[in-house]
Amino acid sequence: MRPLLLLGLAGILAVIASVSIGSSSMGLAEALAVLLGGGSELQQTLILDLRLPRTLSAFAVGGLLAVAGALMQILLRNPLADPYVLGLSGGAAVGALVAMLSGLAGWLVSGSAFAGAMFATLLVFGLAHGRGSWTSSRLLLTGVVVAAGWGALITLMLAMAPARQLPGMLYWLMGDLSHAGNPWPALVILLLASLLVVPLGRTLNVLARGPLQAAALGVSVRPLEWLIYLLASLLTATAVTQAGSIGFVGLVVPHMLRLVLGNDQRLILPACALAGGALLVLADTLARVIIAPEQLPVGVITALLGVPTFLYLLYRSR
Repeated sequence: MRPLLLLGLAGILAVIASVSIGSSSMGLAEALAVLLGGGSELQQTLILDLRLPRTLSAFAVGGLLAVAGALMQILLRNPLADPYVLGLSGGAAVGALVAMLSGLAGWLVSGSAFAGAMFATLLVFGLAHGRGSWTSSRLLLTGVVVAAGWGALITLMLAMAPARQLPGMLYWLMGDLSHAGNPWPALVILLLASLLVVPLGRTLNVLARGPLQAAALGVSVRPLEWLIYLLASLLTATAVTQAGSIGFVGLVVPHMLRLVLGNDQRLILPACALAGGALLVLADTLARVIIAPEQLPVGVITALLGVPTFLYLLYRSR
């Protein structure tokens, strides 16, 4: 319980720091005053209307990706699995880029991205199932091949796109929170998913040891695997719809927490929601201020932060 409290505190501090830091900085006391209902009208507009929605979107997306990554690693029993390994981000990217090339409004771009991610989910599941039941290795191979196909379509659309539309398309592909919409649906989905997976933690611990051992201990393996796949797909689709393709969070955060906290899914999964959210909030804050007033894609920052941290922890672990 103590690690979750510490991670929760870290998340709160990351949110407060994010809304305090920017091109027009203010002290932590002033930011807290605004969050508690005080402050001037200008400060309220700056924090409540501009910075806080983006910060909450970053927290939700980070938590969604980290939990989805942890679930994918359990489902595929592969330490290299991440939320995008089955081609969901590619399907979402194709849907979003088609909407951008068609000149559709921003909310339609998000809707197209979500539809593309769900289509990719059904496509991979249908192809992996084939004429019999699917296995984790078959699902993984199918996802990798489908992801390669999506990558080819994305390259084709970028090559054919008008020059004026390329910057927005590239920023979406690299992960961009500057145009993130209403954060509350993503936060609600993150909360509901966390509440759902915690009671399944003991069963997931058994499943992580292998399907044969889980079945021998009375676990309904196939329905549980379907639930994990659908839940991870929904979390990933929601995150990609909100902020584009942000890499490394879903791969690095679950591994970091396992190196520090062990491999109990009852602790790892809620910890992923908190740690992933805090990490992406800090990364987005850096993306906003490093070359202000210009902004960097947040996916670049997550890679620069996550990779050396993960390698250091891996080096120090036994």
